[in-house]
Amino acid sequence: MTHDNPRSIALELLIKTEKLGQYSNIALDKALEGSSLSSPDKRLASVLFYGVTEKKITLDYRIAELSDRPIESIDIQTLSALRLGLYQLMFTDKIPPHAAINETVSLCSRKSSGFVNAILRSHTRKPPMALPSKESNPLEYLSVTYSICTELCDKFLGIYGFEKTEAIFKAFGAPPPTTLRVNTLVTSREELTRHIDGAVKTQFSPVGLSVRGAVRDIYGFDEGMFFVQDEASQICVSALDAKQGMTVMDICACPGSKSFGAGIDMKNEGKLYCFDLHSKKLPLIESGAKRLGISIISTQEQDGKLPLKEFFGCADRVLCDVPCSGFGVLAKKPELRYKSPEASKELPKVSLAILENASNYLKPGGVLVYSTCTLFPEENQNNVLAFLDKHPEFELAPFTVGSLECKQGYITLLPDEYPTDGFFIAKLKRKNT
Repeated sequence: MTHDNPRSIALELLIKTEKLGQYSNIALDKALEGSSLSSPDKRLASVLFYGVTEKKITLDYRIAELSDRPIESIDIQTLSALRLGLYQLMFTDKIPPHAAINETVSLCSRKSSGFVNAILRSHTRKPPMALPSKESNPLEYLSVTYSICTELCDKFLGIYGFEKTEAIFKAFGAPPPTTLRVNTLVTSREELTRHIDGAVKTQFSPVGLSVRGAVRDIYGFDEGMFFVQDEASQICVSALDAKQGMTVMDICACPGSKSFGAGIDMKNEGKLYCFDLHSKKLPLIESGAKRLGISIISTQEQDGKLPLKEFFGCADRVLCDVPCSGFGVLAKKPELRYKSPEASKELPKVSLAILENASNYLKPGGVLVYSTCTLFPEENQNNVLAFLDKHPEFELAPFTVGSLECKQGYITLLPDEYPTDGFFIAKLKRKNT
């Protein structure tokens, strides 16, 4: 891979992820780490790679309008170059069209350069892309407009209806903010805000900041003054209400941000047990805790569905951030736009099994928080209500975080209504009797 050209890096990554199905963030981080690009060029490579990944269906629809060749017959290298060039022409306003075309064509082989050049120049001469009809074909309209596969569009339509689905999809298209959770063991939100240009306090979380720029370059990173955590996740930890001296269990803990938040809320006093199915991920928690100065965390490999009987009835707080389909975070994970919900149909059973098992760890009067980053009821409130039907010893507990009041004990944070990831939180209390 050429390491001094942002478009070249973006194109190589697009081809690689198309062939191998890699996660976009992992592939990009690895590529940029090994490059000699300047910071502005790294930003350009990121914008192009993520942008094309996010807009793939829209771009392919335009290619099909402009090309005599069926899109299925275009090889991956050529198709990726076409997407890269068209993305610059359709969705960026700071790249001149001649630069977008010439720079993209220069990356193509002799065999494909003429075809790519012709398609890109044709786009600049022809009328803008004609979208499918919203009235006669709402499914295809949503899919092409927001670049989300038809199976997923159909799923959202069945749950939320057309107007709400489109509002959610528009929110998925907005650039997600970088949100920090302040480490109040070492500083305050007010103090950190004074040192970070452009930092804005989060709307609901009392310990969050929205910021710009590369996280590692922000004031206080090396000193452990913050970690990255979406506001929805911060709200979830606040609902847990972990306190000094408590015993807390995080059942599906990796990569650890909720554990860190709980440890800070506990003022680094008490016991905080962090479990995860994947032992290879546990060092992420250990290294993060060390940077933040949290010493009460202990980690252990454990399947959340399987009981640890020695912990039954021991915990004051239990956090179940269960495995889910992830269909609330399309803004941050663009590859999920092309994932059929059918691939996640077994997850509600898995999540409910984890909830059932985790409930055994609570003391009477203890609190369990169940959360996901999806927007589908079968993984969210349906699981919680099914659990409560079987367990009269539990009840929903209202909670308040900042100005956010959840009187019924559970809430779906829809991204068109809240400045957060799409997220679900339920707070359950074990009765004293």
